Amino acid sequence: MGSSKEIFKKIFESGGIKINGGDPWDIQVHNPKVYDRLLTGGSIGLGEAYMEGWWDCSNLDEFFFRVQYYRVDKKVPVGLNTALYFLKAKFNNMQTKARAKEVVSRHYDIRNDVFERTLDKRMLYSCGYWETATTLDKAQEAKLDLICRKLKLEPGMRLLDMGCGWGGLASYAAEKYGVKVVGITISEQQATVARKVNEGLPVEIRVLDYRDLFDKFDRIAVVAMTEHVGYRNYRALMETIARNLTDDGIALIHTIGGNYPAKITDPWIDKYIFPNGVLPSASQLTTAMQGLFILEDWHNFGVHYDRTCMEWRKNFEKNWHEISANYDETFYRMWRYFLSQSAASFRSRKNHLWQIVLTTPKRLGEYQSLR
Repeated sequence: MGSSKEIFKKIFESGGIKINGGDPWDIQVHNPKVYDRLLTGGSIGLGEAYMEGWWDCSNLDEFFFRVQYYRVDKKVPVGLNTALYFLKAKFNNMQTKARAKEVVSRHYDIRNDVFERTLDKRMLYSCGYWETATTLDKAQEAKLDLICRKLKLEPGMRLLDMGCGWGGLASYAAEKYGVKVVGITISEQQATVARKVNEGLPVEIRVLDYRDLFDKFDRIAVVAMTEHVGYRNYRALMETIARNLTDDGIALIHTIGGNYPAKITDPWIDKYIFPNGVLPSASQLTTAMQGLFILEDWHNFGVHYDRTCMEWRKNFEKNWHEISANYDETFYRMWRYFLSQSAASFRSRKNHLWQIVLTTPKRLGEYQSLR
């Protein structure tokens, strides 16, 4: 079988990656124990070894692009940690109401300075729309306007922002389109910021699990929340949207999606970034919405997420000196690893960004799609 180094040398070479090679996407090994760690730990071992400085790469996003495009990651033997993670995800609902708060406490409720120095001025933590935009701020505003136009917002309408984050969409829709907004989140910290952002606007922010919402809205936007719902709960999400949407209403789902039905995410991402998250596939979503909605439009602009993630990484690196007092070098490497891996997942077309427009079967007339 050969040594662990020989195994990974062959695996990496299948993606055009050399160990200690001269190309910017080649892996530079600082600790020879890394090969055994990759063999036993898989994705978690690779990520933790990078966080601890056991290996480096001058162009980390291109390294991950090659790993994902050439499916190098699928050739790594499954270690015990990975196998246990698969089993846990298979037999448990990892996105119950109680577990849903894990991602909040471990990701969204970290100090806001990381997000303030990484994201755009509105603190939008989802894909920007780069069709004509030249800056991150403009790309994110273009995304907000695209959502509002697809929802065909009109003054006086009532909009639900499900998973409202720090309140950016709510404030934009209220200011630019004259609608009344209810935003829901399960993050106390996000709610505090969202309320401050929307002071003086017809916006109400509630700390509430989506499954507990019983109300009526003309329009519903679900932006960057479906990724946290879990495959066992897609139908519950769709039923919640249907229950809270007026007969003449329009709903829009903005979500990352994958090429295949999934029940798990990358184990390193699960452990360090988004606990219990999983990306939906097209078939999982369409199955969940059957009988509840008319599918009016499905827009894929996942390649825009590559650029968005790279802009976030650039901001994080540029502003690290302003936030480094609160974090260590391990956190810096973890965040850089996450953003690089994410950018590559869209560059390789492994992941996508979908905007899906839904109407109720009772809504009459044609829906005019737009870009």
